[in-house]
Amino acid sequence: MTEQQPQPAPDRPPSKRRRGKNGDGDQRHDAIYRSISDAIIEHRLKPGARLREDALSEVFGVSRTGIRKILQRLALEQMVTLTPRRGASVTRPTADEAKDVFDARQMIECGLMEAAACRITAADIEELRDMAKREREALRAGEQSTAIKLSAAFHERLAQLAGNATLAGFVSRLCSRSSLILAVYGSAGHLGCESHDHDELIRHLEDGNGERAKAFMSRHLKTIESSLSIVEEEDQMPDLHRIFSE
Repeated sequence: MTEQQPQPAPDRPPSKRRRGKNGDGDQRHDAIYRSISDAIIEHRLKPGARLREDALSEVFGVSRTGIRKILQRLALEQMVTLTPRRGASVTRPTADEAKDVFDARQMIECGLMEAAACRITAADIEELRDMAKREREALRAGEQSTAIKLSAAFHERLAQLAGNATLAGFVSRLCSRSSLILAVYGSAGHLGCESHDHDELIRHLEDGNGERAKAFMSRHLKTIESSLSIVEEEDQMPDLHRIFSE
């Protein structure tokens, strides 16, 4: 009696990869973080809007654990508020919080101007001029959210040029917070940054005049803050599928 040879297993169709688990990864999380952050800054997600983990998991095709980590990251930047038993929602800045943010920017950004004036190079000046130009073009085109992001990027770059990485990190977080405040409470077509403001600040830095740059930055930030019009709105349940549809 011959021994029966084992039969090979029948071919199986390749299984579909579940995006809910296999789609989780640092690059994917960064992309989702940017999508949600942009939607908040662009006011597609309004203050108080609920951000349900299950809905976001379905929209982006990643696990709820991954979404939870992204929401926690946004909460650290104060763009999202996490509340026990209620979950996540887009942060609703108050008048007091807006004042605190701009007070902090006054103390840090103004204090960095003298160092920036001493360290800045011709290449840095050209880079800043290009950033200011793109911001002006966005304002003229009525692209409010783009202009807000470009303005924040300009201020963040200035802080980096001062050479203190720790303080530059603080400025970056404050600018993210300010972007939310401006998106929510700024006047349409006006960010508090006049079209020539950043160009004039660049001229003071190019001249190496840290004192004038510091004084101008102070006036500049006060003008932005005074342009805000804070009006409370009711919480909303956004249509996440529509907001993040491709």
